[in-house]
Amino acid sequence: MNKPYYHQVGKEVQVFEHSYKSKIPFLLKGPTGTGKSRFIEFMAHQLDKKLITISCHEETSSTDLIGRYIIKGAETIWLDGPLTTAVKEGAIIYLDEIAEARPDVIVAIHSLTDHRRELFIDKLGVTVKAHKDFMLVASFNPGYQRGFKELKPSTRQRFVATSFEYPEAKVETEILVNETSIDKDTAKKLVNIATKIRNLTELGLTETVSTRLLIDAAKLIHTGLPKRLAVHVAVVEPLTDDLDVISALKDLSDLMI
Repeated sequence: MNKPYYHQVGKEVQVFEHSYKSKIPFLLKGPTGTGKSRFIEFMAHQLDKKLITISCHEETSSTDLIGRYIIKGAETIWLDGPLTTAVKEGAIIYLDEIAEARPDVIVAIHSLTDHRRELFIDKLGVTVKAHKDFMLVASFNPGYQRGFKELKPSTRQRFVATSFEYPEAKVETEILVNETSIDKDTAKKLVNIATKIRNLTELGLTETVSTRLLIDAAKLIHTGLPKRLAVHVAVVEPLTDDLDVISALKDLSDLMI
């Protein structure tokens, strides 16, 4: 596998490496599309460790992670879930958007996030000690998730945590060029559009322009789609369904590219 491209913006690489050595779980906080998943892919490659990624949602349960009995032919067999597999094999498991999962997921990982580093499999009545190379990584978006989806302080305090924000303009431009081979001038214009929209807080957007959306727009432009149309379909339309806001953002972006 080729090394994933990642542009370090702070000390996150060193912090992750020390967290891994110290066997402390790692939490990434920040809005969508700021490079959290890419960072974990990069670090798993850097450390030469298997990475298991779980995209959590409101139906994700501890059974999904730990495992379940399944019927195979005439017999019932136990099938390890991804968390159990990671614990046994010494992989890095990444629980993306952990606050979206059901509460029993948080309960299930508690004994893995303290000095015990063990997983209790209730249905088997066994406790599995984590492999020395096992690491638990999670992410959540504190700006988007409210109320019951907020991580409790007692859970957050079990992790080393780092915040991800959108990169500064120069770095984000470099990322677009590296990811898509788009020319630097067009990359700069895309970043300027993103910066402008991110500053329009009065629009009340649930999410703003992510680096991921810019990469999508750059890819479309690089393959020959007209620049303005690429921005419309890859940046503006995914942000909102409000027709007035869409119209205003299209007009704004057309002036800038």
